[in-house]
Amino acid sequence: MSVGRFAERPVAQRGTPESVWRENGPTYPDLVHDGLAHLVLVAPHPDDEVLGLGGWASMLAASGVPVTVVAVTDGGASHTPTPARSRADLEAVRRAESASALVDLGIVDVRRLSVPDGQVAEYERALVVALVDVLDTVGRGTTVWCATTLRGDGHPDHEAVGRASAAAASRNGCTLVEYPVWMWHWAEPGDEAVDWESARTITLDADAIARKEVAVSRFVSQTTRDGNEDEILPPWVLERLLRSRETVFV
Repeated sequence: MSVGRFAERPVAQRGTPESVWRENGPTYPDLVHDGLAHLVLVAPHPDDEVLGLGGWASMLAASGVPVTVVAVTDGGASHTPTPARSRADLEAVRRAESASALVDLGIVDVRRLSVPDGQVAEYERALVVALVDVLDTVGRGTTVWCATTLRGDGHPDHEAVGRASAAAASRNGCTLVEYPVWMWHWAEPGDEAVDWESARTITLDADAIARKEVAVSRFVSQTTRDGNEDEILPPWVLERLLRSRETVFV
């Protein structure tokens, strides 16, 4: 259902305004993460890790908690290839943007899987195996946390990554949390399609907010028009993702 609702609300239609979320959105309990020893942050595309949980990841890294980012795709399907820029060219650009953004957040451990963008569901079983391997290399048990895109986020790649991460976390025995990116676009406050009871909030400090804003500015390929194609991340999308708090579902 979430995939259908996302498809019915193109980004150009702006979705649910941030002002609506700010004025009518519910409040959630704070996330309790005592004992968290290592965060594995799984991103479908090279920007989701920053947009969804970049602030929290930055705070953890600054406090000495290791953070490993798993970039599932290289984001080559965000724009139509042209004679001047092939899909491989775009993938290289997006990898470089992501690398710069993660440096801004203080994160250096990045694993890139290069699954074809837009086709993650077709590689879901292999992705589970790859994620189990990453999780097993950093540790096992509940002190390892795997953060992934929400299984009901609306974008097919995001949901496939969420499913694969959940399966991998179950095999590893680590703690799973899910973060929304596109849910804020298609859903509305109190939406019955969202399990609000499991939502938790993370309040960002001033340094984390500033680092996240700088990191997001690195994604020039996504935040500017490309010929006749609109931005993938126009200002109204970024407004929903550059809050002073981040949200996860436990």
